Amino acid sequence: MSVASDSPVHSSSSDDLAAFLETELDSGSDSSSESFPIEEAAEDDTEVSNHRLKRRKLEHLETVDDEDEIEDVASVKFSQEISEASSSKLPCQHPGTFGNMCIVCGQNVEEEETGLSFTYIHKGIKFHQDEVTRMRDIDMKMLQNQRKLCLVLDLDHTLLNSTVLRDLKPEEEYLKSVTHSLQDVSGGDLFMLEFMHMMTKLRPFVRSFLKEASKMFVLYIYTMGDRPYARQMAKLLDPKGEYFGERIISRDDGTVRHQKSLDVVLGQEKAVLILDDTENAWPSHKDNLIVIERYHFFASSCKQFDHRFQSLSQLKSDESEPDGALATVLKVLKQTHSLFFEDGGEDLSSRDVRSLLKQVRKEILKGCKVVFSRVFPTKSQAEDHPLWRVAEGLGATCATEVDESVTHVVAMDVGTEKVRWAIREKKFVVHRGWIDAANYLWKKQPEENFGLEQVKKQGTDEKSDDVNI
Repeated sequence: MSVASDSPVHSSSSDDLAAFLETELDSGSDSSSESFPIEEAAEDDTEVSNHRLKRRKLEHLETVDDEDEIEDVASVKFSQEISEASSSKLPCQHPGTFGNMCIVCGQNVEEEETGLSFTYIHKGIKFHQDEVTRMRDIDMKMLQNQRKLCLVLDLDHTLLNSTVLRDLKPEEEYLKSVTHSLQDVSGGDLFMLEFMHMMTKLRPFVRSFLKEASKMFVLYIYTMGDRPYARQMAKLLDPKGEYFGERIISRDDGTVRHQKSLDVVLGQEKAVLILDDTENAWPSHKDNLIVIERYHFFASSCKQFDHRFQSLSQLKSDESEPDGALATVLKVLKQTHSLFFEDGGEDLSSRDVRSLLKQVRKEILKGCKVVFSRVFPTKSQAEDHPLWRVAEGLGATCATEVDESVTHVVAMDVGTEKVRWAIREKKFVVHRGWIDAANYLWKKQPEENFGLEQVKKQGTDEKSDDVNI
């Protein structure tokens, strides 16, 4: 019988899995909030042979509340599965390993057969792909019972912004006198982490965002930062450990260098949404992705992306709580979650968040017909340009020629024929930022904020490589 049948792999149940492995694997390691509680694999054959799984059932898992009952039962079943599998006369399929040792039968397994690492759950633990698939199927049923999906959250520029202390500008020195205590982080949003030589600012509305999102989603952190950084940021965001548990994935846990992937997330792709400021970080999962506007609180953040404008800290300002990026994304999440579970049916196997997310996006510029003027490079096909595709993804109809049905002309110069036509016909004339803003903010923006006069103010003259069309 498989290790993963009815196994606790998600929500707080993935924490149950980690706790169970800590108990069942006779590692002798000490738990720590700073690192994953498990010892390095045995160093020689003698230690490995003595490093066997304990063949006992869990007598009891304390029930925290009614919602956790199914996960507690699953944890007991997980223990029973190992006991039954270990006593079976059938050859062990080695569904998972710890330090090249099968977690079911205790035999040594060749390294190439050990499977995919899930070190963020427990250091040294690996599962074969078939077993991961089975675990995800079980997990999907559990999530449906709880009416939840999965949400993977980036850290930097998405939920918060960090800077190295030496990179603070003179006009940012005032921040050192207004930081909040690390002894009680729940009421603060700006923290001096001197032991890490850095300062971190939480994005406005992030605490309300996490509280509301956790009612609809099992939450993961996935950052390109290292593990110590990821876990420290999790402490600032989730001081009580009620949102993320052990679902904190860092670059140390990924399978592809400089990329993020859902292969280490224990959730079916059709039930996983991603929130990140960097689209290119997710080359294989763009349909699951909600791209959020970057949060640039510190000057070093603006410099990192070659932005010439002042940061929020330099301006002594910040994003709006009720109207900021996270508040807007929360509405998108609620829409998508509602569509997934609408009708309250038992069979949700045909539902897919990727198609539902596209449906929500197409409502943003629905009813708009857009013509572009002096925006695309001379030798490019308009239909192939990313901006054209973004506009269509937002629900707009795009065209190359003007007619009475056109509602917007997107241009970079007031001198083109199409712009003059739009002014005569009282159509909206905006620069390309209007589409970009709708894309990142997930809502249609006021056209008056994106007039061509704004292009001149910002000094963004892009005419040199373009053609008048």
